[in-house]
Amino acid sequence: MKQQWTKLEAMLQDTDPALLADLAPPATDAEIASLEQVLNMSLPADFVACLKIHNGQHGNSHGLFDDAEFLSTSRILQEWRIWKGLLDGGDFEGAESSPQSGIRPVWWSPAWIPFTYNGAGDHLCLDLDPSGEGARGQIITLWHDDGAREKQADSFAQWFTHYVDKL
Repeated sequence: MKQQWTKLEAMLQDTDPALLADLAPPATDAEIASLEQVLNMSLPADFVACLKIHNGQHGNSHGLFDDAEFLSTSRILQEWRIWKGLLDGGDFEGAESSPQSGIRPVWWSPAWIPFTYNGAGDHLCLDLDPSGEGARGQIITLWHDDGAREKQADSFAQWFTHYVDKL
């Protein structure tokens, strides 16, 4: 994870120093433990390693990942609570999703942990409870107004490496 961050930071230094300055310092063990406690699940080691380098963005620049905000532990929890409230309130009753293989056929699951936010209710999520063909920690899309759920990578490390390499 450190190698990919070093590569990304070097690119940002040359192309977007304001975005580089918007990256937050590392998450503390207490911040990560608090997030996991509220979620009632452990985060994948590769994602924890990422948070221990940068705990998201401060929010003073455009989004890091294709203009989507890289969420900090507190912002992850904020976005997750919005979705959890909608689920608990019955907002997804009767909503149908069309997931790719390996993703549960629900509109939203509490085991889908958002780590990006595009400002319009859409996220990339860590899927911590995939269906039988999926892999715990796979990266999936979550659209607030569209039932398509697509797998982007088998793990956060795979997704992040691909993202940095394509830049």
